[in-house]
Amino acid sequence: MPVNVQTSNSDQLANGEILALKEVFKTINAKSCPRYFNFHMHTIYSDGNLKPEELIEQAIAIGLKGFAITDHHTVDGYEVAKSCLDRRKKQMHADDSDNDLPHLWTGVEITSNLLGTEVHILGYAFDPEHPSILTYLLGERPLDVEAEAGNAIAAIHQAGGLAVLAHPARYRVKATELIPEAARLGIDGVETYYAYNNPNPWRPSPEQTELVQKLSATYGLLNTCGTDTHGLNLLQRL
Repeated sequence: MPVNVQTSNSDQLANGEILALKEVFKTINAKSCPRYFNFHMHTIYSDGNLKPEELIEQAIAIGLKGFAITDHHTVDGYEVAKSCLDRRKKQMHADDSDNDLPHLWTGVEITSNLLGTEVHILGYAFDPEHPSILTYLLGERPLDVEAEAGNAIAAIHQAGGLAVLAHPARYRVKATELIPEAARLGIDGVETYYAYNNPNPWRPSPEQTELVQKLSATYGLLNTCGTDTHGLNLLQRL
């Protein structure tokens, strides 16, 4: 699914980014990841092993249509990757080649507190320079009130982005409790398609996927997918 968001107005551009991402999320299914879309991956700028330039090369080689780098509490890896991808686009334009490169959205993974347990909130398509999000992009996990999930979700929204509960069936508190509370706090979606046991080849875990799908439908949430790559291969988690 090609994503074309072209405008000279920064506000219209930001609005186009989030609308395009919402439309993509509405199409996500069990076969979307890891070869079409991938919305959870890490680089050396947090706890991953891939350099952003290497990640871009893999994304292109795999044929991804869209993706997001979700390093913990930083967008430094995203910025490097965006510059790399922009250079590739300019080169293809100069060579009069078809510009069939993947679309990169802003992303971040924020450690938060929800129902007294540690969870991870994924933020997408936000303005990384918006004042509300800056406190979550300092390279360290937030503390005290800033660590509350409701505040992290609100900050992502204020920066124009979408908030998603990462791997909801992986925490001490059950997904059946976390997802309703996250929905009450305004979460936009859940990471429905996730490989909890790191299978090879990558595939969503059936039991957890079915549960999260039902909860997502019940609370009217968007569904996302991602490999949560920390290693050297975007087709695997580790």
